[in-house]
Amino acid sequence: MADITRRKLAQAGAAGVVGALASPSLALAQSKRWRMVTSWPRRLPGPGMSAERVAERIKVLSGGRLDIIVHAAGEVVPAFEVLDAVGGGVAEMGHTASFYWQGKMPAAAFFTTVPFGLTPGEHVAWVEAGGGQALWDELYAPFGVKPFMGGNTGVCMGGWFRNEIKSKADLGGTKIRSLGLGGEVYRRLGATPQTTPPAEILISLQSGVIDAVEFVGPGTDIALGLYRVAPFYYYPGFNKPNGTGECIVSLAAWNALEADLKAVVAHACAVEANYALAEMEKLNTEALVALTGQHRVQLRAFPRDVIAAARPIGTEVLADLGGRSGVAKKVHDSYIAFREKAGAWSKISLKAVLEAREG
Repeated sequence: MADITRRKLAQAGAAGVVGALASPSLALAQSKRWRMVTSWPRRLPGPGMSAERVAERIKVLSGGRLDIIVHAAGEVVPAFEVLDAVGGGVAEMGHTASFYWQGKMPAAAFFTTVPFGLTPGEHVAWVEAGGGQALWDELYAPFGVKPFMGGNTGVCMGGWFRNEIKSKADLGGTKIRSLGLGGEVYRRLGATPQTTPPAEILISLQSGVIDAVEFVGPGTDIALGLYRVAPFYYYPGFNKPNGTGECIVSLAAWNALEADLKAVVAHACAVEANYALAEMEKLNTEALVALTGQHRVQLRAFPRDVIAAARPIGTEVLADLGGRSGVAKKVHDSYIAFREKAGAWSKISLKAVLEAREG
């Protein structure tokens, strides 16, 4: 009897919520419309689709009480001005990548990816369970935004090159589109990194403004058509071993939300962070087959001297960043400590399993 009573109460409560959401007058009174500005071309496979799905989930989960209108890069603000737009109240929400802001706050790069850093699974563990989210919140608060993981493009590739890289010397003078700390590693290897917005990458490559590109991985890169100009595709992605996309919410808009809508936004972002990683594993798998088969892309491993030179440079770059402010040091120390602990486990778990599987 007690179970039956509880079920009836639960059903009555659910019916009440549905009834309230179905009431036009109540929905009108509670409805909010936000703008989401992004750093991506519209519906770009990977991050562009993550932005769309986050917005859609928020609308559905909120019963229409929070409606997010998504704007591609350039429609409201340029790709690299999303942080300022959200923090300044131009838009309530943004979808972007944290390493775009390392000029404003150096430690931001840790929350997308850093050279020789955490893998996607390790990164999620650090943010969700290893203290990373609290540091992320602290770092972004002065800029008036609340950050969330809102997607992930997975392990990235080393880059597309017009010419074959046979040794470290071949990187000298190469103009490569590369952002974040990976770009600084390329610079110290002798290349010249460029901060080209995603929508301008192919044109810059075609025109010769750049000689090489690192963007994401096969599943996203194939949509930009980079293989038409740069036939050599290099791995491993030592420069970007993870690809967390971020959703940022204006702190003013966030603080004005009801508790249940805060939960909706947080949940929608968390679901997308998980789903996007799964989707990109599938897209990367399929796209790599198409690139190396149909499009005759030449897949290459970086020469050993490139990786050997890049590894200590990566350590130096991270150490330099960690010394630039008090909060940067906190983020750096937390991240590096977690990488050391996670690496010990990953070596006898994931790495060992993959080696055993290959035979």
